[in-house]
Amino acid sequence: MAEFNPSLIISHEFPQTTYTYTERDAALYALGIGACSRDAVDDKELKYVYHQDGQRSIEVLPTFSTLFSVDLQSKISKIPGLEFDPRLLLHGQQYIEIYKPLPSSGCLLNKATVAGLHDKGKATVLEIEILSYEKESGALLCMNRMAIYLRGAGGFSKSSQPYSYTKYPSNQSLAYKIPKSQPFSVYEECTQPSQALLYRLSGDYNPLHSDPMIAQIAGFSRPILHGLCSLGFAVRAIIKNICRGEKDTIQNITGRFLLHVYPGETLITEMWLDGLRVVYQVKVKERNKAVLSGVVTLSRFTSSL
Repeated sequence: MAEFNPSLIISHEFPQTTYTYTERDAALYALGIGACSRDAVDDKELKYVYHQDGQRSIEVLPTFSTLFSVDLQSKISKIPGLEFDPRLLLHGQQYIEIYKPLPSSGCLLNKATVAGLHDKGKATVLEIEILSYEKESGALLCMNRMAIYLRGAGGFSKSSQPYSYTKYPSNQSLAYKIPKSQPFSVYEECTQPSQALLYRLSGDYNPLHSDPMIAQIAGFSRPILHGLCSLGFAVRAIIKNICRGEKDTIQNITGRFLLHVYPGETLITEMWLDGLRVVYQVKVKERNKAVLSGVVTLSRFTSSL
């Protein structure tokens, strides 16, 4: 394997990219994360796929912003000094900040930087941050920061202390603990056997989610669901049950991917209130395993809570 070069990696400048989308893309995404799958006329979710009663355009879910950097994987492989097997790449964590409600269609400018690099021995963790601006107005809409696990690519540290770089001081990490108490709210929802095939149409064509042979090479019995699809299901559950359908109360979202989900499995989202934070955990019912956890911070509670 060619030599890892941390200083080259952290100083890398990604080219700016544009992302153009239409209402159709936003609606397809909403369907890909299960909107209206239980009830096609759900009054809290129909607005993400159809506009009625004078609504001028469809509304866009905050996790739609994760698509703005969907082509990033191909760019990661071009970072000088970074050597890894793309088949062994796993998405570890996602952090999203929403500054303005996402428009129903638009052209965005994305600026990406390396925000962290950590040698974990058997793996390397690479953190990438993407700021997304409305191209015409220049307004900053959102920020996405993702932690990517490059399995088999660790052990590059030159000293006894493992290499670790981050743009952010430790006090900015969004620490949380899953409470031992009963959840404030629980929401159960089945994914479809074809869920990953539908979700991939929003732009993440990684064959790990569609090709049985690739999935087996990566150590799975069959193709797995995209982690960001599971995150979309969880945030939808919070909007529906805690925010009473008001998605614009969400300020930021953290999701830590703990375990894979197979399409067709049932997701149980457990939610606890901690001030204006919603701590959540998603379990797969069939295996009784936690697959995702995190925190969603709200600007306010809806009056009915």
